[in-house]
Amino acid sequence: MKRRAFFAIVGGWIFGPLASTAQQTAMPMIGFLGNTPSFNRAALDAFHQGLSTTGFVEGQNVAIEYRWAEGHYDRVPTSVAELVGRKVDVLVSTVGPVGALAAKRATTTIPIVFFMGDDPVERGLVASLARPGGNLTGVSILTVELMPKQLDAIEW
Repeated sequence: MKRRAFFAIVGGWIFGPLASTAQQTAMPMIGFLGNTPSFNRAALDAFHQGLSTTGFVEGQNVAIEYRWAEGHYDRVPTSVAELVGRKVDVLVSTVGPVGALAAKRATTTIPIVFFMGDDPVERGLVASLARPGGNLTGVSILTVELMPKQLDAIEW
């Protein structure tokens, strides 16, 4: 459910401003980079649901260009370059730091949304969690870093 809420929020955050101009300009295009369609099924379903809550439906008023790593992470930089070459409006990466770092190297202008388990500050993706800066934003599951805070919240 948290993943579903994340993609709903991300969809609204990215595409909300486009909703007013979607009918006046060319169809916006999302570049989606994942591992495999079956591995990413829950994330894809949630992503599509999030888009639909902001009025976007694939094939009707938004195009989505998919690239799949299929476990071959050496393909990721080439896939990112292809998506950047297609002039996508937003790049979404669900292949962890490999995808986020490749996207960061490939463009400083296209908004990049990442989902990963590492610390994006430590990886050099964003300046800070509070103020990421640049063209990257996303969700990181910082379980190791957050564990002490979670333990502090428990009343013993």
